[in-house]
Amino acid sequence: MSQGDSGDHPVTKVLRTVTPPSRGHSDNEMNTIGVAVFLGLLVLLVPLLPFLIIAWVISKLTDELAGRAPIGEE
Repeated sequence: MSQGDSGDHPVTKVLRTVTPPSRGHSDNEMNTIGVAVFLGLLVLLVPLLPFLIIAWVISKLTDELAGRAPIGEE
């Protein structure tokens, strides 16, 4: 690159290729895999949800009780 070239100019050279340009299309196989992974995580995490809620409530209660405790009372 020369010193005067800022690098902000658009590309003017076209890439020559033997393959035809592809258009966007739906990828059903990957969609199916994504849905399967989501359902697998859902099956694993929904049974754990009550335990996560209990742990969250306990942490909030301990934070509240720690905030009310007297510090350095003499």
